[in-house]
Amino acid sequence: MKTTAPILAAALALPLTAHAQQEVSLALDWTLNTNHIGFIVAEENGYYDEAGLEVDILPYSDSSSTALLAAGVSDFAYMSSLSFISTRAAEADIVALWVTMQKETGRLVYSADNDDIDSPADLSGKTYAGFGTKWEDALISTMIEADGGDPTFDTVTLGTGAYEALANGSVDFTLEVSTWEGVNSELLNRNQKSFTYADYGIPEQQNGYIGTTGSFLAENPDLVASFMKATQRGYAWAAENPEEAADILIEAGDFPNPELVKGSMELIASGGYLDAEGMEVGEIDEAKVAGMANFLAESGVLTGADGGTLEEIGDISGWFDQSWMDE
Repeated sequence: MKTTAPILAAALALPLTAHAQQEVSLALDWTLNTNHIGFIVAEENGYYDEAGLEVDILPYSDSSSTALLAAGVSDFAYMSSLSFISTRAAEADIVALWVTMQKETGRLVYSADNDDIDSPADLSGKTYAGFGTKWEDALISTMIEADGGDPTFDTVTLGTGAYEALANGSVDFTLEVSTWEGVNSELLNRNQKSFTYADYGIPEQQNGYIGTTGSFLAENPDLVASFMKATQRGYAWAAENPEEAADILIEAGDFPNPELVKGSMELIASGGYLDAEGMEVGEIDEAKVAGMANFLAESGVLTGADGGTLEEIGDISGWFDQSWMDE
C-alpha cells in the first residue's frame, strides 16, 4: 500500500556540497515524510558528502517512483512493496537494495463508535474508502473471508480523503499507515480501532524498498555501495536519535503540523520498525518478499511482461541484491 501524507512538498534538491564528486538522483514514492528520514539525515549529517556524493531528490509527481526508475529517469527510487513487487513481477530491470520498515505498518481502521463492527466479518456490506487498487480489494476480501464473512462490500475511491470521510462517518472503514495516518488520528483525537492484516490471512511484509536498475548496479557497483552505506548510516542514526532526526526532517521540509513528524518518528523508533531484533537496518527478508509476491499472484493482482495475469511467482532471488552490505 502507498504511504500517504498531507504534505504540500515541491522539489527537494539536496544542496551541492563542496566535496561532491558524483551526482545521483533519487525518486520518492510520495511527498517527503518520515519514511524518507534516512536520506535527509544522511545529507544533513554529511554522510553523502563523506562518500563523495551529491544526491538530487526529484520532485514528486503523478508518475510512480518505480516507473521513473524503470524508465531510467532516476538512478535510485524509494518504492512501496506493492509497486516494487508488481513492477518486478512484470520483468522490469529493477533490483531492491534495501527495505526500510522491518514489519507491516499498514492496518485496517474503523470508528470505535461503530457498534456494528467487532471483527473483519462484520465489514461485509459496509462501505470502504480507499485508492481503488486490486491490492486493496484482495487484502480486504481475504481478511473478511479469513474471519468467516462474505467478502462483499461497497468501495468509493477517495484517496487521502478517505481519512476525513471515516472521521465524519461517511464511510465505514479504510486502510492506513499506522506510523503516519495513525499518528495523525491520535493527534486529532479520533476514536478509532483497527485490525492487523497478518491476523486475518495476509502475509507479514516489509515495506519501503530502495532500489536501482540491474544495469546501473552492474555498471556502478562502487557508487551504489557508497550511496547505500551512507543512506544506511542515516537511517541507523535516525533510529537511535528519533527526536533529533524529526527536527532535521522538519527543517528540511514543509510540514503544516511538525508534531505529526515528531510523533511518527517516536513511533517508528519505539516500535522497532527500522531496527527489528535480529535484522540489520535495511536487511531484506527473502521469505517475506516471496510470501507477499505469491499472495498477490494468487489474488490475481499481478501481471506478467505480456500483460496477462500472473498466476504464480518463480525464483525471486534475483529481485534483490544486498552485496553492498558486505563491502
